[in-house]
Amino acid sequence: MTGKAEIDTQNIPAHVAVIMDGNGRWAKQRGGLRVFGHQSAITAVRETVEEAAELGVRYLTLYAFSTENWNRPALEVMALMQLLVHTIRQETATLLKNSIRLEAIGDLTTLPKTCQRELAEAMELTKDGSRMTLVLALSYSGRWDLTQAAKRMADDVATGKLQPSQVTEAIVASYLVTAKMPDPELLIRTSGEQRISNFLLWQLAYTELYITDLLWPDFRKEHFQEAIRAYQRRERRFGKTSEQITVS
Repeated sequence: MTGKAEIDTQNIPAHVAVIMDGNGRWAKQRGGLRVFGHQSAITAVRETVEEAAELGVRYLTLYAFSTENWNRPALEVMALMQLLVHTIRQETATLLKNSIRLEAIGDLTTLPKTCQRELAEAMELTKDGSRMTLVLALSYSGRWDLTQAAKRMADDVATGKLQPSQVTEAIVASYLVTAKMPDPELLIRTSGEQRISNFLLWQLAYTELYITDLLWPDFRKEHFQEAIRAYQRRERRFGKTSEQITVS
C-alpha cells in the first residue's frame, strides 16, 4: 500500500459512496455482541470523512441504515438508533470546524423522534459548510427511492404539472432523493461481499466498484486512499471504446 503522494489530486471522484459492512462479523471474531462492532466503527467513519474532505471529495454518502435493517433484532435496532443520536451530537462540532455540511436521505419519518431532532439540528447547524457534503443514508433503499419517485411523478402527471411525454432520464433523476448531487463515481464496499444491497440502484449505473475484504471497523485513511488509487487506475468509458476515450 503506497502513500498519499501517489494520488492524482486532479482526478478525485466528486462523489464517493460507501457500504459500511462487517461490523457484526468484526464483533463476533472478538467474542462481542454486534453492537460492539457498530460502536467500534465510529473511528472508521471519522477517518473516512476526514480523508475524503482532505482529498477534495465533494460528496461522501454513507449507507448507515437500510430499510431492510428494520428487520434486525429489536435490541440491535434500538442500540443503533441510540448510537446514531450519540454520534451526531458528538461529531457536529467537528463537522462545523471542518466546514462539512451534513445531509440525510431516506424515509426519515420512520426514524425515532429523537433521531429526527438530532439530525434536523445538525443539518441546520452545518448548512453553510462548503468544503464537503456528508450524506447519511438512513432508512434508505434504492427500491424505496425509485418507488417514492414514481409516486411523486404520478401525482404530478395527475395534476397536470408533468406530461408523460416529458419524462426523460433527467426528469426521473430529479425526483430521486439525490437530485441535488452528482451520481457516485466510486462505490466502496467493505467485508468482501460482492453486491450493492439495494443501495442507490439508479445512481450506481456507471459507478466504479471497489470491494475490499477488510471489515468496516478496521477501515482507515490509508484504505480510503487505496480505493481512490484503484479508481484512478480505471478507464471510465461509459459505453465508448478505449480509442474514443483517447481521442476525446
